[in-house]
Amino acid sequence: MKNIYAKALRMSLVIVALLSFAGSIMAQSKTKVVAHRGHWDTEGSYENTITALKMAHEVGADACEFDINMTTDGVLVVCHGPQVGTIANIQHASYADVMGVTLPNGEKVPTLEQFLKAGKKGYKVKQKDGSTKLVKLPLVLEIKPHERLDQAAEIVSKVAFLLKKMKMLDQVSIISFSYEACLEAAKQIPGIMVQYLTGDKTPYELKNDGIMGMDYHHSLTLVNAEWIEQAHELGMVVNVWTVDNPEMIATMAQLGVDYITTNKPALAKEIIEQVEAKK
Repeated sequence: MKNIYAKALRMSLVIVALLSFAGSIMAQSKTKVVAHRGHWDTEGSYENTITALKMAHEVGADACEFDINMTTDGVLVVCHGPQVGTIANIQHASYADVMGVTLPNGEKVPTLEQFLKAGKKGYKVKQKDGSTKLVKLPLVLEIKPHERLDQAAEIVSKVAFLLKKMKMLDQVSIISFSYEACLEAAKQIPGIMVQYLTGDKTPYELKNDGIMGMDYHHSLTLVNAEWIEQAHELGMVVNVWTVDNPEMIATMAQLGVDYITTNKPALAKEIIEQVEAKK
């Protein structure tokens, strides 16, 4: 009986958080753009760096996605992996080893805390009228799958500690290919938006487990287009990855997904505007 009440409480907190997610990861009439690993496909930038986060702000993305891995000594670092520099698998390396790597744009691999601090501070972005505005993009934190299932709980615990300490629960959502990590996030951080990436669960299955976001590959979403409406009826968010093809960007926007994750945020914004203009 206690488990039933606990689950009901968690679901209530999830719904409350969704309603107050700062206008970010919520079902919307207009599709929004998530910069995949930040905006890295531009001079001076590189994926999953502080510069890529800054560039995501400047290019006009609506959110910034990034990846985290845990080193052998328990430090959460922002990196896609598994390889970085001369390190074959970042999950098998110590933090000291990772700090010995210099990325192609001259930066070091940031820790999760460093990346979050930059995101919380935000960046002044030039507006169309010439003025500047302080912007703090929603952050989409991807927990990479690790070798042991028990690591999911440890990683989520560390993420939860940082988000609570930094008062960033309303700015960050969590995604993962690891269902264990998604379940742990929903359990340990009640109310946070969690989105599953693998694509082997229906919207009904996800919601039943307290996971309120569906973030599937665009090809899978296309062949299961009815899931978009089902998810929205359940109060869930629909994201798709990673969409760089102009025609597919337009198709996903026409289907009404909430977010498109892309390596080409400027192009995606332009195409979505064209789709909106035809409505």
